[in-house]
Amino acid sequence: MPFLPTTKKEMEQRGIRQMDFVYVIGDAYVDHSSFGPAIISRVLEAHGYTVGILAQPDWKKDSSITEFGEPRLAFLVSAGNMDSMVNHYTVSKKHRKTDAYSPGGQMGLRPDRAVTVYGNLIRRTYKKVPIILGGIEASLRRMAHYDYWSDQVKRSVLLDSGADMISYGMGEHSIVEIADALNAGIAVEDLTFIRGTVYRSRSLEHLENPLILPSYEEVCQEKRKYAESFALQYQNTDAHTARPMAESYGTRGYVVQNPPAWPLTEQEMDDVYDLPYMRRWHPSYDAAGGIPAFAEIKYSLTSNRGCFGSCNFCALTFHEGRVVQARSHRSMLQEAKQMTQEPEFKGYIHDVGGPTADFRFPACEKQRTKGACKNRACLFPKPCRNLKADHSDYVLLLRELKNLPKVKKVFVRSGIRFDYVLADRKDEFLNELVKDHISGQLRVAPEHVSNQVLHFMGKPEHAVYEQFLKRFDACNKKHHKDQYALPYFMSSHPGCGLAEAVELAEYIRDMGFIPEQAQDFYPTPSTLSTCMYYTGLHPLTMENVYVPKNPHEKAMQRALIQYRDPKNYELVKEALLRAGRQDLIGFGPKCLIRPREMAKEKRFGKKKSTIRKVHKKKGRTDRE
Repeated sequence: MPFLPTTKKEMEQRGIRQMDFVYVIGDAYVDHSSFGPAIISRVLEAHGYTVGILAQPDWKKDSSITEFGEPRLAFLVSAGNMDSMVNHYTVSKKHRKTDAYSPGGQMGLRPDRAVTVYGNLIRRTYKKVPIILGGIEASLRRMAHYDYWSDQVKRSVLLDSGADMISYGMGEHSIVEIADALNAGIAVEDLTFIRGTVYRSRSLEHLENPLILPSYEEVCQEKRKYAESFALQYQNTDAHTARPMAESYGTRGYVVQNPPAWPLTEQEMDDVYDLPYMRRWHPSYDAAGGIPAFAEIKYSLTSNRGCFGSCNFCALTFHEGRVVQARSHRSMLQEAKQMTQEPEFKGYIHDVGGPTADFRFPACEKQRTKGACKNRACLFPKPCRNLKADHSDYVLLLRELKNLPKVKKVFVRSGIRFDYVLADRKDEFLNELVKDHISGQLRVAPEHVSNQVLHFMGKPEHAVYEQFLKRFDACNKKHHKDQYALPYFMSSHPGCGLAEAVELAEYIRDMGFIPEQAQDFYPTPSTLSTCMYYTGLHPLTMENVYVPKNPHEKAMQRALIQYRDPKNYELVKEALLRAGRQDLIGFGPKCLIRPREMAKEKRFGKKKSTIRKVHKKKGRTDRE
């Protein structure tokens, strides 16, 4: 099966007179199942629809959107695999230099707020054609949301983009239902019944038992109202229990969100990943050196989607949901065999995972029929007594992949939940992981060591991580391995003050090495932590939360994680003084930094003494 058409010439070569859908995307076109636009396009194709890919059109030219002409059914719009603002800007709002999802890593081939810009670009030329937004950017901006980059509450992206609908979440179910309805002649404004979609409405008369959110005006004016609205949305992310939600925009009517689409069954997951992807970038990018992001996933396998970990700083609850869906062994082995036939395959499968590698099934049997609990988390603050912690299926899958011809090694590089590993009373998975599936180091994400901060992160207490390290070390000794855990830490998360940041620095000191990965908390749309960042309130409990927002304080917190870097000396010193921790400035084994002036004097004194000796040998004194 060839690549989908990317130009009018390619469309005509396939004998297509008019595309059913034109898909406008902010990424370069990579036909691989790790790229959302490729999945949606291939799913539509499998259902008999034609799709043209318009990748990274020049948004400064209205003519760039007319390559295929007007589609028969609709324009589809996605910013790509990443939110365009996260793609463009660091947490300190500095512009990034490269774009891993563009040819050769070139920056500047997509606009800021891509779905909004693309939507308006289309609407200026095609006044009546339906526009359907999808992908992570639209999904997480589907209702009123705090926008970190402008520091204000923005409207639903549906209104700002001029689009007709949003297909939120993963989208396979909803996009086919949308396509079938449009193909049947139903007007886009009448598509109010499809799960996993958001649309505009003048009234709510057609809804049964809707959940009315605070209005856009209210959430803009009052932070507590924003937190209340977020809590309602957060508790309505499960397909089994969610109700329709409506947000008022005054004279513009309502933005209405239907309940999420149903999770995919194993067979449906297999069907999606068994589609005839080309498994590479479009040949037109060869001259630029290809797409950098593809290297990370070329020889990786997606095992699952969804996550019941529910970390507060993660958007997965809003986008993929908490019910884990997984592929069959047959489907994954089939893709792996295909992978081994590629000329560049060297025998290494780089990853077998997903949002969380070691989740292969829903957290408990109840989730299969009744969904995730509305007011309880599966792992926080402690694992639920109904949690089914069992890695046996994942272990079997890893062994089957490892035993394939031409496969030398199968790595696990997606994150694992160490608290879930501990909840499994058998050590089979941890032994298997240590023995065969890591190389020197295991990347884990305790995120912090302060229990106060971990509470606001929705992560287990620090003692749980310490317990995991003991079991990990014991497994390494058992298998005569010299491997270690490489932790990932986050600074400036809501709830973290300088005292907590210093506590983390002391832990890093005692580890004996500086972690390679550390980053400030990034307030991206539709995470519980972002709501805390904006409002200063935990939306589920309404408790007050300290939020480090001052750029200088955030710089101090970040510097404490890398306290040994000479460039960070002044920031670390200031942080310690502000925190009242002068005891950590000195020459003792527990000190983080030395007093710089004393160190200078000591060095100068040695130098002066040496000079005096030299002068005396020559019959001179330093006074001369």
